[in-house]
Amino acid sequence: MREYLKEKPFYLNDEQLSFVEQTIENMSLDDKIGQLFLPINFIEEEQPLREFVRKFQPGGALNRPAPGALNQNRHRIMQEESKIPMFIPANIESGGNGTAVEGTAFGNPLQVAATGDTKYAYELGKIAGKEGRAVGINYAFAPIIDIDYNTLNPITNTRTFGNDPEVVYEMASAYIDGLMEDGKDMCYSIKHFPGDGVDNRDQHLHTTYNTLSVEEWEKTYGHNYRCLIDKGATTVMVGHIGLPEYVKEINPQATKKEILAPGSLSKEIVTGLLRERMGFNGMIITDSTSMNGFYAHMSRRLAVPTAIANGCDMFLFNYCLEEDFEFMKKGIEDGILTMERVDEALSRIIGLKVSMGLFKKQKENTLVPGEEALQVLGNEEFQKLAKECAEKSVTLVKDEEHLLPITPETHKRLIVYVMGDREDFYGNKKVSSRFMEQLKAQGFEVDTFDYSVHFPNPNETMQSFIDKYDAAIYVLSEGTSSNQTTVRLTWNLPLANDAPWFINDIPTIAISFANPYHLRDMPELGTYINAYTTNDFNVEAVVEKLMGKSEFTGKNPVDTTCGYYELRL
Repeated sequence: MREYLKEKPFYLNDEQLSFVEQTIENMSLDDKIGQLFLPINFIEEEQPLREFVRKFQPGGALNRPAPGALNQNRHRIMQEESKIPMFIPANIESGGNGTAVEGTAFGNPLQVAATGDTKYAYELGKIAGKEGRAVGINYAFAPIIDIDYNTLNPITNTRTFGNDPEVVYEMASAYIDGLMEDGKDMCYSIKHFPGDGVDNRDQHLHTTYNTLSVEEWEKTYGHNYRCLIDKGATTVMVGHIGLPEYVKEINPQATKKEILAPGSLSKEIVTGLLRERMGFNGMIITDSTSMNGFYAHMSRRLAVPTAIANGCDMFLFNYCLEEDFEFMKKGIEDGILTMERVDEALSRIIGLKVSMGLFKKQKENTLVPGEEALQVLGNEEFQKLAKECAEKSVTLVKDEEHLLPITPETHKRLIVYVMGDREDFYGNKKVSSRFMEQLKAQGFEVDTFDYSVHFPNPNETMQSFIDKYDAAIYVLSEGTSSNQTTVRLTWNLPLANDAPWFINDIPTIAISFANPYHLRDMPELGTYINAYTTNDFNVEAVVEKLMGKSEFTGKNPVDTTCGYYELRL
């Protein structure tokens, strides 16, 4: 009997434990292998989706954000065709919009941290949980407990709760409390073990490294993971992030290849540290194995079974599920992965599903709620809380010359420079368009810089340009994105004619709706605002605060000076 399933976070009784054992015993090899995988579903039509689940019987599957009714129906189809209830996860780290486009875009974690109040982390978790459950989600790929130490990291940034380990812990803990408010039918991953935010590179592109010493890691990342494991974390997501100093500590004879292995493929990191030294008893899942940080270490045909052999219980995403399925089976045949280890992984996968009541829900046909549940998406209460969070979080980083507030009476004619603007991940309208619409509605006259013009206007002098405008505003929306190596401002070539050359003659303001570190690229600015998220609530809050209709109360959750001398003065 697997007595560890009686302990945290499963707490199974003898009857439930026997059910897990019996379930595993009755499974075919193919059914066992299927449970190890959690792919992304790209299938839209019903019949092919049913056939996919019947064929592979995966342990879970993720759908990207879509209309709530569409995703809910997909989830229902998948659960109907699965012998064992499936994990249905979503990246609901910033709100229910991580699974349904009508869900609440509450705010990025960094925005929540800028409120200085864990109430908003709790509300974020609660809203994400309620909206996720309505669509059939039972697994949150959140909260992120990475620490944004490196201001050049192109991934962590606004996805973190900042650079203070204590704040990160408190906010993540509050998020979990909100998420789990409605019961244990939801599980969650704390991620990305052993901790992103030290390196300035992207694990989507290559293995990256947390290079802290053992002592430094234990005081920061280790402390937070240990505290949240003690709190009852159900799963840990392991990234393609190495932890070389701890690998050497655990295995003094480790080879260079072992020292530089990503966490997802490192026995020292997953089993030696997380499972044995830290005592984590829950389910361990890899981060997306579609990332090059996973591919870079060894051939995929070996990496697929090795990830499970070295201690991960579930394998996230695939290049080709059918191929990975065969890689896993061949790994068993070749002795890379033992059946004993497969059954141990299955015991935690199925044990977690039992502890969540998913088998009971399967019998009751309640794994996915009815369509009426979708009414909760983006409801008035959640919108109000998101607006409140925006009002509390928008941060005035500096206003050295007391330029603010500006009004149509004092600064009617504006020139707006838009940098890095794009539709957000969920397809929302560009933030600059929404921002300028609101400025015009307030009575400002707004011109925008024409980026198709690369040289000075030969019919215009510097003074004539200066005389046209009462203020200049930079709208910065250069957000982090997977597979993007840098998050910096890029000036118009060849002469950077969009740079603030007029800063001593025209009052100039910069507002970032994404990356909080843009002062490094425009250090001469005297007035700079961080708004963190591109949702409508932040746009509204920024305009109100620009005009002095409400106060700035946000607190910097990161070091916006990026360590530069002149910014620290």
